[in-house]
Amino acid sequence: MTTGDLVNIHPTELKFPFELKKQSSCSMQLTNKTTTQCVAFKVKTTNPRKYCVRPNTGVVLPGDSCNVTVTMQAQKEAPLDMQCKDKFLVQTVVVSDGTTSKEVLSEMFDKEAGRVIEDFKLRVVYIPANPPSPVPEGSEEGNSPMASLNEIGSQTASLFDDVSRTFEETNEKSSEAWSMISKLTEEKTFATQQSQKLRLELEMLRKESSKKQSGGHSLVLMLLVGLLGCVIGYILNRI
Repeated sequence: MTTGDLVNIHPTELKFPFELKKQSSCSMQLTNKTTTQCVAFKVKTTNPRKYCVRPNTGVVLPGDSCNVTVTMQAQKEAPLDMQCKDKFLVQTVVVSDGTTSKEVLSEMFDKEAGRVIEDFKLRVVYIPANPPSPVPEGSEEGNSPMASLNEIGSQTASLFDDVSRTFEETNEKSSEAWSMISKLTEEKTFATQQSQKLRLELEMLRKESSKKQSGGHSLVLMLLVGLLGCVIGYILNRI
């Protein structure tokens, strides 16, 4: 707070959130410290084209306050190192009772004999429009990044273990399935070979039986045929 005999001004710096191509505003409060005198004020700046001040003049009653809003026009370029050389000057002077804001003239702030004028200089400060997020409470500087990296590493290792375990289980089940298929294929091939062998033997027996006229041989042939049929049926049922 800047203080004088007539008024208090808060804050002592005009802080503007700076963002390219966007207007920015801040405010200051003038408080009349006296209990019996009216105080007129006037706000001036070193760069009037850049700033708009509302109100730039006015009268503050005894013990009362007045808020002044300063608007910075949109800027196309950012200053070097975000430093600003602009300044504001607030002038105050005692005026007679009943003086209105419209009656405040520039001549009132001329330093003539017997006229007490207080001057307050305020500098301009730019602050980032989007400041970085603060460090969470409870975390120590320098340790939090390492803790985060350790936590990420632990989560990655756990995920890798889960994927590896799932892959191994899938491989085991796949190996069992292929083993079963291979076994069934071998059994089917063996049964087919046996079936073909039995058919060839049956064909040979039929040819031999056709050469013989004996009824006993025909009976034996029928028994062999029935036996071979049972064997083939049993094998095929297993496949």
